[in-house]
Amino acid sequence: MNNGHKPIGVLAIQGDFAMHAKMLERIGAPYMLVKHACQLAEVGGLIMPGGESTTMLKFFSKEGMGRAITEFVAAGQPVFGTCAGAILLAKEVLNPAQERLGLLDITIERNAYGRQVDSSVRQGECPKLSPRPLEMVFIRAPIIRRVGEPVQVLGRCDGLPVLVEQGNVLAATFHPELTEDETVHRYFIEKLSR
Repeated sequence: MNNGHKPIGVLAIQGDFAMHAKMLERIGAPYMLVKHACQLAEVGGLIMPGGESTTMLKFFSKEGMGRAITEFVAAGQPVFGTCAGAILLAKEVLNPAQERLGLLDITIERNAYGRQVDSSVRQGECPKLSPRPLEMVFIRAPIIRRVGEPVQVLGRCDGLPVLVEQGNVLAATFHPELTEDETVHRYFIEKLSR
């Protein structure tokens, strides 16, 4: 799948970045693990994985990563956040309110599905991406409570928006990297060539 583009960066400071890397490997998409803001110059897109958003924010403030990601998006590069990554991209965060990048016009509520023991695997619909339902893994997942006008809802599960897109920013409240389904990652990869 190496079509001459820069590799996809996978933010590798905390969380489930290794599973995103495995998914990209399976698809055949070149990738590199990103641990420093300066590495964003070497990648054509960025995946922000799930994990602990407050821990990631502490790292962001030390490393200048938040500013670097904001500039990356402003330059037109695609970014895909899953779970904690989606929280970091949101314009507003609830339960509790916290710092965020504000790159996606959504209001998101942290841990809204419950604690770790309330994790679940469900079926959701992403009609623009796939004619069949997708398996969706929710682990201490956030819920998108408000979707701004510029945001397109690409996927729903139990009536709630779970996959959204605004320009070059894509966010999922579930973990597509924990399934065998490559649909969402392939969709993100397509954004690199637009």
